[in-house]
Amino acid sequence: MTATERRKEAAGRVRAAEDAVARLRAGLAGVGVKLPSLRIDPVSCAGDEPTPLVDLGRCSLETAMRLSVQLEAAADHDS
Repeated sequence: MTATERRKEAAGRVRAAEDAVARLRAGLAGVGVKLPSLRIDPVSCAGDEPTPLVDLGRCSLETAMRLSVQLEAAADHDS
């Protein structure tokens, strides 16, 4: 694989991570949950061959409880 192909592949992984963050943010907003620190981890994107990680970040206890309620409701719905 050439250097150009590796760069394109790396850029594709970063774009996919950006899309995942956007979709997750929108999905959470749709159920009233906002994770203020939701982002792509910048360190995981460093280097020649980045492997982006989604950083869910920190949130308040209130946000954590809202998220738990939504997850429990979804699990009950799927049962």
